[in-house]
Amino acid sequence: MKLYRLNQPGIDTLALCEEEVPRPGPGQALVRVRATSLNYRDLMTVSGRYARGAPMAGLVPLSDGAGEVVEVGAGVTRVKAGDRVAGIFMQRWVAGRITPEASASALGGAVHGMMAEYVVLDQDGLVHVPAHLSFEEAACLPCAAVTAWHAVVEHARVRAGETVLVQGTGGVSIFALQFARLLGARVIATSSSDDKLLRAFSLGASDGINYRAAPEWQAEAVRLTGGAGVDEIVEVGGAGTFARSLDAVRLGGCISMIGVLTGAAEVNPVGIMRKSLSVRGIYVGSREMFEDMNRAIGLHGLRPVIDRVFPFVEAREALKHMQGASHFGKIVIRHD
Repeated sequence: MKLYRLNQPGIDTLALCEEEVPRPGPGQALVRVRATSLNYRDLMTVSGRYARGAPMAGLVPLSDGAGEVVEVGAGVTRVKAGDRVAGIFMQRWVAGRITPEASASALGGAVHGMMAEYVVLDQDGLVHVPAHLSFEEAACLPCAAVTAWHAVVEHARVRAGETVLVQGTGGVSIFALQFARLLGARVIATSSSDDKLLRAFSLGASDGINYRAAPEWQAEAVRLTGGAGVDEIVEVGGAGTFARSLDAVRLGGCISMIGVLTGAAEVNPVGIMRKSLSVRGIYVGSREMFEDMNRAIGLHGLRPVIDRVFPFVEAREALKHMQGASHFGKIVIRHD
């Protein structure tokens, strides 16, 4: 089988290797990976800039992938050969609160990931994917979609008629837009591109703010909500946007901290206290959240938004495309 290994940081150092197909042990399943998708975390990992430290030598990157079970080991009952499945981001986070053990099982970072033609995963680290989705679409779910579900549904518990602000048009933000609309919420999208805002409108966003044309976008968000502020912010920017998010959110509102695209810095907690805000760091989610989300996706026929699909041999080009930050939605690699 073919797979990629990262022996030293750098997109161009990703090595396409040929190795034997692994065999599943007790409680495990062999999955033929049909597609993977990229997250900003993957770009940071491959580039050697991931905040959790340097990757292990020979790491197989990428957390998100979907495919079909081809063989199971002894004692496996959750899946069978032929099942369409995806791996969960943290292989040991089944339900409940996150634990150090769960955090140490994140695919494509703490342990080897999905950038291979075949992978062996524990049966507890797999979920069945919605029947109406292609493998390319299903590969978009494990990290970005579950993160957005955790933020909008589990943390903010968004209700119909409330207002959600999503920052940018990457994978997490677009999924958050889609889930908020399923719940009947109003969505305000921000972007540096009017063309991307038009695409966000086509997905159900009611308002858009170009933050290059309006650098004080928090004031526009407050104006759009009649002076009250938004109910929930899906915060992917980090240090460069968090202070503005504090100004844009309503009294008693929620901020879901997801990304650090603009870097890290000290946070003044006064605004959090004065507004009685709920601020939570969202580090993807559990298998239970993934399965709840999949039921909603299947019921509503929701489809992930894919920016572009690259063939397996062009994985480096896919990462460079993400590096260019021109994408809208998810970038996918098809494992032909």
